[in-house]
Amino acid sequence: MLMKKLLAECIGTMVLVVFGCGVAVWTGVDPVATALAFGLVIVALAYAIGPVSGCHVNPAVSLWVWMTGGMKAKEFWQYVLAQFVGGVLGAVLLAVLLGCDFSALGANGLAGVHGNIWLGLLAEIVLTFVFVMAVLWATSKRENGSVAGIVIGLALTLVHLLGLGLTGTSVNPARSFGPALFQGFLGGDGSFGIVWIFIVAPLVWAALAALLFNYFKKAE
Repeated sequence: MLMKKLLAECIGTMVLVVFGCGVAVWTGVDPVATALAFGLVIVALAYAIGPVSGCHVNPAVSLWVWMTGGMKAKEFWQYVLAQFVGGVLGAVLLAVLLGCDFSALGANGLAGVHGNIWLGLLAEIVLTFVFVMAVLWATSKRENGSVAGIVIGLALTLVHLLGLGLTGTSVNPARSFGPALFQGFLGGDGSFGIVWIFIVAPLVWAALAALLFNYFKKAE
């Protein structure tokens, strides 16, 4: 059963990168089209692989699931590994679809915040916090199960509408790592040198969201 979960997470993250980053590349990062692409692919994946793995497809989401008691530490790390592998495979597949062009794969950047690392971190902090809190509350009750995927997809669309002009919107370390790895080294744009921002910020603030969620739940 665990292998099925990990395979689902790997494939799901790969699909997220191909469709989300793919639409960004093909449309020249049109904000509405790209935001909808990321949101819609999450909705599709939620109902496709949600029953198998929970459809985390994001290490930040897996972190709060672990911190809120939804999974054990060993399973958390296995999920994260599967997601990063999926992100890398997604970037490779996207590059192949683009004619083996590694120069633009949807890697995140700091152009929208004038190259300021601290503003980039702040943007990702705000975006991740809003997204993860939406995921937490949408999935906190069983009766929300039928609509949770739609709510999560809409939340991801929302944060992309703001974040695309700032950092390209990560809120997902695995989604950022794959494109940055190949665009940075084979595309030669240096995006891999700043990918740590899009790994650290989502994880730190997903953890904070989980702590706040636990606090609010205890207060109920």
